[in-house]
Amino acid sequence: MNNPVFSQKERNIIILIIVLVLGGILLYAMKGIYGAFLGTFVMYALFRNLNIYLIEKWRWPRPLSSVFIIILSLLIIVLPFAGIGAMLVNKALELKNNPEWLTRLVEAINNFVGDLVGKPDVIKEQLESSAAYLGGLLTIVLGGAANVFLEVSVMYFILYFLFINYKGFENSFVHYMPFDEENAVTFGEELKNITYSNIIGQTFIAIVQGACLALGFWIFGANDGFFWGVICAILSFIPLLGPPLIFVPASVILISQGMTWQGVGLLIWGFGLVINIDNVLRLVIAKKVGDIHPIITVVGVVIGIPLFGLMGLVYGPLLLSYFLIAVKIYKANKRLALKKQMLEDSLQ
Repeated sequence: MNNPVFSQKERNIIILIIVLVLGGILLYAMKGIYGAFLGTFVMYALFRNLNIYLIEKWRWPRPLSSVFIIILSLLIIVLPFAGIGAMLVNKALELKNNPEWLTRLVEAINNFVGDLVGKPDVIKEQLESSAAYLGGLLTIVLGGAANVFLEVSVMYFILYFLFINYKGFENSFVHYMPFDEENAVTFGEELKNITYSNIIGQTFIAIVQGACLALGFWIFGANDGFFWGVICAILSFIPLLGPPLIFVPASVILISQGMTWQGVGLLIWGFGLVINIDNVLRLVIAKKVGDIHPIITVVGVVIGIPLFGLMGLVYGPLLLSYFLIAVKIYKANKRLALKKQMLEDSLQ
C-alpha cells in the first residue's frame, strides 16, 4: 500500500486555506448586500418574541407566522420609509423646477448675517466650501438608495426561513459562537437590548422631536412644517446635533425676513423643548432596555452612511455597538481564563 502524498495535518491545512480563499471570494461578491444581512439580524431581533408567541402560544403554522410578520413589518417599517423617500424626491424636484425662491432666500440670509458679522459674502463662502462635501454625501445616499430593493428582497427571503426554523438557527448561533453558554446568553441579551434601544427607542424619540418641531413651525409661522418635521425626525438619529440643523437656519430665515420675535421664539422652542426631549426620553429608554452613548451614535453614523447609505443612520451605531459588546465579552473571557490559570497554578 502506497504512502499518502499528504499527512492528515497537511490535508487539514490545505482544506483550511481553501475554505479561507472561498470565504474571502464570497465576502467580496456579497459586499453590495451586507446591509441585507444586518437588516435581517435587526428584524429578527425585533420580531423574534412575536414569532415565538404566534407559533407556541397561538399554534400558528410556522410559514403563516413568518408571512404575517413580514407583512406587518412592511406596513410599519418599510412603507413609511418608502413614503419619506418619495416625499424627499418630490421636494428635490420642486426645488429643481422652482429655484428662484431658494436664491432669494439665500440672498436674504446672506445680507442679514453679513451685516451682523461685517462680512457680506459669509453665507456664499460657507455654501461654496461645503458644496463638495454635501455633494459627495448626497451621491453616497442616492447610490445606496438604488440598491435598497435588492437588499430588502434578500433580507425578507432570509428572514422567512429564519422565522420558520428559529430553534435551529438559535441553537446553531449559540453553538458556533466562541463563548461559553453563559456568555452566549449574555451576548444575545445585550444585542437584543441594544437593537431595541436604537430601533424602537430612537425611532420614538425621533417621531416626538419631529412632531414638536413641526408644531413649533406652525406656531411661529414658518413654512413647510410637516416636511421639516420629517427631516428633523431623520436627523434626530444624530443625538443633539441633528435637530439644530433644522430649527437654527429656520430661525435665521424668519429673523432675516423681519419676523424677529417668531425667529427668536422658534430658537427658544428648539433649544428649550426639542433638544431636551432627546435628553429626557433617552434616560427613560436607558432604564428600560439599554442605551447607546451619543458618541457611539455619532461615530456610528459617520461610519454607517458610506457603507449603507441613508440606513447607515441606524446600521452604523448598531454595528459599532455590536463590536463593542463582542470586545466586552472577549475581555470577560480573558479575565476568566486568567483566573482559572492562576487557580490551576496555585494547586500545583
